[in-house]
Amino acid sequence: MLTSAMASATTNPLSLLLLVLLLPSLTAALPKPAGYQYHKLRATPLFPDPTARDAQPTSNTSLGAAAVSFNTNNAFTVSLLLAHREAFAPPNATASQLLAYRLARDAARVQGIIASVSAGNRTRARQRRGGGFTAPVVSGLAQGSGEYFAQVGVGTPPAPALLVLDTGSDVVWLQCAPCRRCYAQSGRVFDPRRSRSYAAVACAAPLCSRLDSGGCNTRRGSCLYQVAYGDGSVTAGDFATETLTFARGAQVTRVGIGCGHDNEGLFVAAAGLLGLGRGRLSFPPQIARRYGRSFSYCLADRTSSLRPSSSRSSTLTFGSGAVAAAAASFTPTVRNPKMATFYYVRVVGFSVGGARVKGVSERDLRLNPSTGRGGVILDSGTSVTRLARPVYAAVRDAFRGAAAGLRLSTGGFSLFDTCYDLGGRRVVKVPTLSMHFAGGAEVALPPENYLIPVDTRGTFCFALAGTDGGVSIIGNIQQQGFRVVFDGDAQRVGFLPKSC
Repeated sequence: MLTSAMASATTNPLSLLLLVLLLPSLTAALPKPAGYQYHKLRATPLFPDPTARDAQPTSNTSLGAAAVSFNTNNAFTVSLLLAHREAFAPPNATASQLLAYRLARDAARVQGIIASVSAGNRTRARQRRGGGFTAPVVSGLAQGSGEYFAQVGVGTPPAPALLVLDTGSDVVWLQCAPCRRCYAQSGRVFDPRRSRSYAAVACAAPLCSRLDSGGCNTRRGSCLYQVAYGDGSVTAGDFATETLTFARGAQVTRVGIGCGHDNEGLFVAAAGLLGLGRGRLSFPPQIARRYGRSFSYCLADRTSSLRPSSSRSSTLTFGSGAVAAAAASFTPTVRNPKMATFYYVRVVGFSVGGARVKGVSERDLRLNPSTGRGGVILDSGTSVTRLARPVYAAVRDAFRGAAAGLRLSTGGFSLFDTCYDLGGRRVVKVPTLSMHFAGGAEVALPPENYLIPVDTRGTFCFALAGTDGGVSIIGNIQQQGFRVVFDGDAQRVGFLPKSC
């Protein structure tokens, strides 16, 4: 009615006067659009030079960068700095090429997780109580990976090493000399012959029997290990115990580690892997008798390691200090009887622009304990959050509707199907996005955690994706800036924002 009145008014002056008098009442009768909540996003594109050589950490970064505190129970807290893998860039890759390579690696990891869940690993973890400690972590962004590296010392005297921080696997391992097949890593390959604390594990030792794929060197009577990942990567070698050194000299002795002489696949830059899963051989269960099974990390923005002026750093904390953040929002963890390694949580919904997303069924996100399929995993090694296809479609469509004021770009980028052209704009308003967990926990994501730059021209993409693999995954892009607390003693996971 309003449209026809306006058309008539353009040819009739009397109608125009009448329209002016009636316009307030006519517009008041029209339905108003739903009110959305928005964040302000700084639309900073990818750096033209992703290598930022002057900002790169090295494996020789001081292990004394974080404080160690002692209490009357002789427990201590050690803070490790974390490095993102992309801080170790090849010299000639463009920013978009690095991101595309990183997403390809991420897709391979997700396929590996899906394969692991389908295989139904039945390793079970035990739980004890104890004290606490912490470690430094750096980002691996410029190497084309979405992973973060913990900086530790291995052996006596301690040799610096960067180990991938991985809540999705159990075995702690690193490359060892002599190498039969090894990939290029940052820093020297660890040589156990130079360590006074290195000790081979006997074939008959209980520690050897905990390996899923163990073996025995009958000539030496020593234990052998092998870990095959779902993306086709493999590490194999001797299984031993060794001393790990953290910030300012704090040490953990007799840690079961794999000393890998054959390491092939998609491993890049890091010396090895720090397994933080729920299985018996991961690092938290190994130190549980003295320090408990709890740990936490805070992952700074993946590009912070490329900016020398950034004051934020990533840290990894073990033990009592890990759960000191009482203000965190906690949700219970769920155990998958078919796969003990992963940290499952119950996601019950999403909100976009402050409104709950319709069409999100908790059934699509629920773990089926009889089959081991479904459910939602919290994973430090996966970059991009994957949601069951119907859930992703509902969240994406709600975001598109609330972001109608932004210019959609033609096509997507890699696994992203919703991208926007923000070129030439410094600050834009984007709809808010929140995840809702069982127990009432709500995680309100900052805009940088779900709308990310993919090139130097100002293209930004909605950084979630759909999956038909049977398991959903909350990746580390969405975890950035939160202290994520894995309270193994209370069987819960917590989120504390702005804690790096």
